[in-house]
Amino acid sequence: MENLSIKKYKNEFTAAFDGDESGLLNPRQTPGFLYAKTMPTPVKKPELLGWSEDLASELEINTPLEDDLNILGGNLVTPSMYPYAACYAGHQFGNWAGQLGDGRAITLGEWENSKGQTYELQLKGAGPTPYSRRGDGRAVLRSSMREYLMSEAMFYLGVPTTRALALVSTGDQVLRDLFYNGNAAYEPGAIVMRAAPSFLRFGNFEMLAARQDEKNLQKLTDWTIAQFYPHITGAHKVIQWYKEVVEKTATLMVEWIRVGFVHGVMNTDNMSVLGLTIDYGPFSFLDAYDPDFTPNTTDLPGRRYAFGKQHTVAYWNLGCLASAIAPLLDSTEELVAELEAYEHIYFDKYYTMMGNKLGLDKVRQPDRNLVDLFEQTLAQVKPDMTIFFQLLTDLPETMIHAGKNLAGEDILLHFKPCFYAENSAVAADAFCNLIQIYIQRITADHIINPAGRLLRMRAANPRFILRNYLLHMAITDMEKGDPQLFLKLKEALKTPYSSAHDEFFKLRPEWANEQPGSSTLSCSS
Repeated sequence: MENLSIKKYKNEFTAAFDGDESGLLNPRQTPGFLYAKTMPTPVKKPELLGWSEDLASELEINTPLEDDLNILGGNLVTPSMYPYAACYAGHQFGNWAGQLGDGRAITLGEWENSKGQTYELQLKGAGPTPYSRRGDGRAVLRSSMREYLMSEAMFYLGVPTTRALALVSTGDQVLRDLFYNGNAAYEPGAIVMRAAPSFLRFGNFEMLAARQDEKNLQKLTDWTIAQFYPHITGAHKVIQWYKEVVEKTATLMVEWIRVGFVHGVMNTDNMSVLGLTIDYGPFSFLDAYDPDFTPNTTDLPGRRYAFGKQHTVAYWNLGCLASAIAPLLDSTEELVAELEAYEHIYFDKYYTMMGNKLGLDKVRQPDRNLVDLFEQTLAQVKPDMTIFFQLLTDLPETMIHAGKNLAGEDILLHFKPCFYAENSAVAADAFCNLIQIYIQRITADHIINPAGRLLRMRAANPRFILRNYLLHMAITDMEKGDPQLFLKLKEALKTPYSSAHDEFFKLRPEWANEQPGSSTLSCSS
């Protein structure tokens, strides 16, 4: 175990590529460079609010002392660190946005543990960078708490994600216009230290392609493969690498759908080439099941990034990555073929995942039809997604054995705790029909056994999710100096498949329906 302040950091990315080493913080274009040296801006009084013990243990990092806390707050940079902000571009809401870059994040260095695992350590909210554009590079407690808790929650849910090591308050006030409507107000500042093997994204490659910098595009691609896909070698390694990015991205989308997660801003600069959930902003878990739900007010009215569209947006984004690396290939035929394979890969993974959520041992073609029926019916009746699948898991054996004789009233009574409102007679009939068909399916399967079905369902269906209204309450309390709910949620998110924290196993309360920061969020969130 080592302290942040005495560790000798690796700096392989900055050693491999040219950067703007001027240290100037004024917003500007940086052609020819993949990053810009950027020193964090000191804060008034860093105070540790959250520390991820499990991640620290994995990385072999000691609990912070005074110098370590100053690093987390951006007040200290050690001699072996090389702080920088990365340069990348992206498509935002389907439109080319040109150069973007780390406007609020500063990488300090790369931490290697005794097992040879290397993680990039990055401060989010540590001050302006050359890519901040019109921003101040700061983050507020609200957004920082959301990222800190959600990235850790996703990890324990089993979803590929960046991690959060620490959350510190800064003692400074930050001016923010939450909904970009002219109502700016000061909020307490905070910084998250986040960790990942790499924060490289589709946009890093798009930037180089847009600048027709084929030399650096080839170099970055080769470096990425060597660092993070070392098993890929040979003359066709670019295609093989892209194929794996397609597969990892499909896997990530399926995992998001499994737990009901909506990212909210799936721009290409927010897509990881390692298949990680990256850049937590206006995200949300589903409460009521609604494929058209988007938590991001900036995404209205088109709902480009709605829950049910995420897998198609991923395909579009993969197309942008393919276009970026196309100059490295003699022909785009194989590249197009790998992109088109995404649909088959995604749906194979999706139906397998849904089979696990339903407790099916195998997913046959008729089962795909059953999954489709679940989708259609749940979108019609809009139950709470998490509670519905828990109630489905906990179907009493008496109901299962009743089979065709099971009364609709009994079905509706069992599932009553998952509904936000009473359904029409037509919707209620459709729901009861769905449950009866499902019971017939699991009782007709002579291979499956109840224990196996329950094991699959309990592993696939979380019981605790970090709902936005809980985050809103925890943030409100923390701003008042009360960390109790934050600490409770920090513990609850570690065991999302157990009933250990059933005090949070309930429907979203009515007050949260129209509460800004709970029901409505923005890219500022």
